[in-house]
Amino acid sequence: MTRKQSSYPVQPPRDRGTGRAFLLAVLMHVLLGFFLYHGIHWQNSTPAGAEAELWTEVPDTSTPRPVAPPAPVAPAPPQPSEEADIALQQQKRKQQEAARQAQLAEQQRLQQQQQQEAEAKRQQQLAAQQAAQLAAQQKAAKLKQQQEQQAAAAKLKQQQLEAQKKQQQQEEDQKQAQLEAQKKAEADKAAKAKAQADAQAKKMDAERRARIAQMQGLAGGGESAGGNGLAKSGTGSGAGGTAASSGYAEKVQRLVRQHIIWPGSTEGLETVVAVRCAATGTLLNATITRSSGNPQWDAAALRAVQQSDPMPLDKDGKAPSSFTIILRPGG
Repeated sequence: MTRKQSSYPVQPPRDRGTGRAFLLAVLMHVLLGFFLYHGIHWQNSTPAGAEAELWTEVPDTSTPRPVAPPAPVAPAPPQPSEEADIALQQQKRKQQEAARQAQLAEQQRLQQQQQQEAEAKRQQQLAAQQAAQLAAQQKAAKLKQQQEQQAAAAKLKQQQLEAQKKQQQQEEDQKQAQLEAQKKAEADKAAKAKAQADAQAKKMDAERRARIAQMQGLAGGGESAGGNGLAKSGTGSGAGGTAASSGYAEKVQRLVRQHIIWPGSTEGLETVVAVRCAATGTLLNATITRSSGNPQWDAAALRAVQQSDPMPLDKDGKAPSSFTIILRPGG
């Protein structure tokens, strides 16, 4: 995370001793100006002239004397003032050169310092720009990463929803297939049971007629054929079956009549139920061998027989192994 930039412009760090160096430079310039001023003023001053008196002997005009030739005049040696002027001029030139060199050095130093300050400022500005660019790049990269993460999360969520929907659809399809298979199995089972029941009904019908005729002969016509939904019961016809007594049909009739519940129409309904029992009267099996054509009445008749478990015992203390019951609603 980048540091917040200040509103003030960035300045280079101050060098230590800058003030002291500036004061020394000012002092040197003052001293140099002082020496230059006095040097120029001393060179421009007019040297004081020397006065000399020349005394010559007055010739005697009375007697002419021979005139001697003038003595050769030796050249005057250079005056000390000219040497001093030359030395001063040389010193002046040296001072001027030194001042010029010092001024040039100071200018170079100031120029170098300005260049260094400008370079430092440029470096700071460049660093600030690079920091700003880096911060912008990092921010853009972070924003892009967040957007990619959000897009990936949304995509993952969408994929999960689609997978969940697909799984739910598959489960529903499986349930539907199971229901259809179950319905088909139940239909096949019902068709097979109906076929078996029809086949058994045909077989049992002939046996029933024979048993009814036998029971009628034994009972002497004392049993009612139109009791409240219960027909005569036949004798056992399976292996080990024994003939029922004359009053056994009445017992079965009274027991099954208690469980018949039918609020519908009673016209033309007759259902034949084949019953298999243990010797103790426990109901082993009860199936419809001949349907009345009304599934609701058939179910009510079969339910009444199943709710009559256990079946009553005969006079010998045992229940017939198998017999049929003809059920009609009402009476």
